[in-house]
Amino acid sequence: MEQGMGSESIPVSGSVDKTRILNIKPLRCLVPMFPPSPDLSSFSSPQSASFVCAPPTGPFPPGLSPFYPHSFSNPQPTPMAGPYGVNETIPSPVPLNSFRTPMPSSRPANGHARGGGSRKKSSARVTVTDEDEPSDSQDQSEQYFGVDSEDVSRVGSRRKGSQRAAKSGRVVNASSSPEVDLETLVSNFLSRFDLSGITSLKRDEGDRDYVGYVLMVFDLLRRKISQLDDSMGVSRPDLKAGATLMAKEIRTNAKKRVGSIPGVEIGDIFFFRMEICVVGLHAPSMAGIDYLSLRTSDEDPIAVSIVSSVGYGDNDEDGEVLIYSGQGGNMNRSDKDMSDQKLERGNLALEKSLHKGNEVRVIRGLKDLANPTGKVYVYDGLYKIHESWVDKGKQGHAVFKYKLLRIKNQPEAFTLWKSIQLWKDNISSRAGVILPDLTSGAENLPVSLVNDVDGEKGPAYFTYFPSLKYAKPFTSLQPSPSCSCKGGCQAGDANCHCFQKNGKSLPYTLFGIVLSINSLIYECGPSCLCPLNCRNRISQAGLKFRLEVFRTKDRGWGLRSWDPIRAGSFICEYAGEVIDESTIDSFVRENEDDYVFDATRSYDPPESMRSMSTGSPKIPFPLVISSKNVGNVGRFMNHSCDPNVYWQPVIRENNNESYLYIAFFAIGHIPPMSELTYHYGTVTSGNVEQRKKKCLCGSSKCRGYYY
Repeated sequence: MEQGMGSESIPVSGSVDKTRILNIKPLRCLVPMFPPSPDLSSFSSPQSASFVCAPPTGPFPPGLSPFYPHSFSNPQPTPMAGPYGVNETIPSPVPLNSFRTPMPSSRPANGHARGGGSRKKSSARVTVTDEDEPSDSQDQSEQYFGVDSEDVSRVGSRRKGSQRAAKSGRVVNASSSPEVDLETLVSNFLSRFDLSGITSLKRDEGDRDYVGYVLMVFDLLRRKISQLDDSMGVSRPDLKAGATLMAKEIRTNAKKRVGSIPGVEIGDIFFFRMEICVVGLHAPSMAGIDYLSLRTSDEDPIAVSIVSSVGYGDNDEDGEVLIYSGQGGNMNRSDKDMSDQKLERGNLALEKSLHKGNEVRVIRGLKDLANPTGKVYVYDGLYKIHESWVDKGKQGHAVFKYKLLRIKNQPEAFTLWKSIQLWKDNISSRAGVILPDLTSGAENLPVSLVNDVDGEKGPAYFTYFPSLKYAKPFTSLQPSPSCSCKGGCQAGDANCHCFQKNGKSLPYTLFGIVLSINSLIYECGPSCLCPLNCRNRISQAGLKFRLEVFRTKDRGWGLRSWDPIRAGSFICEYAGEVIDESTIDSFVRENEDDYVFDATRSYDPPESMRSMSTGSPKIPFPLVISSKNVGNVGRFMNHSCDPNVYWQPVIRENNNESYLYIAFFAIGHIPPMSELTYHYGTVTSGNVEQRKKKCLCGSSKCRGYYY
């Protein structure tokens, strides 16, 4: 799918008055193309003279006016109707920074501190390895408070009186209704999935599809358990979800092996150690070294995988070399508890692997910038141990050190992350950059325009706008009272109208992860009294990931992220101009281009989510959006028959007027630099065959065409 773009001259930050902006035409060459002034009659239109260029400071052709930022004529704003008033005005083509929506708070005040190695009793406790080293993982617990509507009558929102029940795996709600058995809730939840295909063969050896399916079940179950922790005190839903799947043998690659793991690719990312366990990449949920014993006379163990954590003293500055610290010795404890590390268990296995020369899988634990106390785990491929020695720790105790070298000719993983960090520090280090920020400051984060494929200097002109432009809103089907939650919407608050409209639940976790699938989300509207960082305004907070519009090899322009994206995360809206309901049919017939989002099409849920989906998203109004002339980064997202992104309708109400939006969310974890794609849906009326287009998504599930 070939896409379009609009761009403006990029001034040096702080050097110009951004309130004074003119439309300008980019990018048919390295120097942007600019339109003639409105009063110029001797010049033809940009379409007929598409390669007219002028340097920013002149000299200018006869009759051509200076342009922004070197000219300070103030353009007239474009009137529009929007959720903040029919007479609202937004500057065109680039929204000013003052219209940028604020970022929500990144972490609740009562969030948990680090403590992955804690063994305190709770209802989420699981049996872990008996290794005596501290966990290399951080406490990934999340304080989510919402519950599904099907559970709200049984599960209360207050913690008081629930701790005693939690010890037995039961929940007592605030209204003294019968206790709820957590195991029953989990079993009922898992019954929605088709688990009949889990055989001993799948458990012992998976494939790409099955690994993805297991991870999807884990993530949705973890989110489900997370909703109960306000009433139960389940502080580690990730451990509870992992332990449940392990106990029910919903896992894969359970048989340990040397070398690569079927269905797991280099560069795959994980946000929880239990995810790594259920797919068989690394078996221990806490220990950093996984090993097995060879069936030989001396039963020598050999290492099969390690998790490298910078918090445990590992040196990961080099993308091809890793200096790994051994286990044991209680190095992270108080001085009196420290001791020399011993050549046993994992340390012995690494030493034996040095002499046997077997491959060792390496998983790198990196800081999660979206969650300062969390980590992202990156599978970095296969290494071999080159040498070992004994070093002295900070307190003088013996520490085993192992030097591992990455096997050549493997895809980039950790080295790619290091490159991305360099790009963030210095955009000029990114090869092929055409524009550092094609939004000209309209978004929270810059969006780079990059072409390292061919000589194309940019897509066709359009006006960048971060949200929808309504000619008129929809009329609410029923009264739409606003919430009065001055401190932000909270689950269980019977007085919160937004909580009630969402089926007595909140659609997002405190970290902005969506909890519903293909259902209508009611977000807080302009007249709600909650703050702009309310957890029920996730899609209004702008971009949270550093995105890049890039030139693909055979499908025009596409979209990808420099940052890792966690499953369920909001990515962006689909912005553009809302087509009037009375003209939708004629517009769709006459506009068969790639810049239309038609929410009335049939959208089958992604295969990995069909167990949890009820089919196409249910929209209350027929919504069609044109992004041909006005749009945001969403217009660059290409079609795929096996997408990693899906959309949901989001409605914001204001004084009995409804504004319907399209929000994109991640299906699963998306590694950096992976193209973001969604399914365009299927035309249900008209001449379907004439709208059929050849699909070049390249996925194993490609049907060969799309509409």
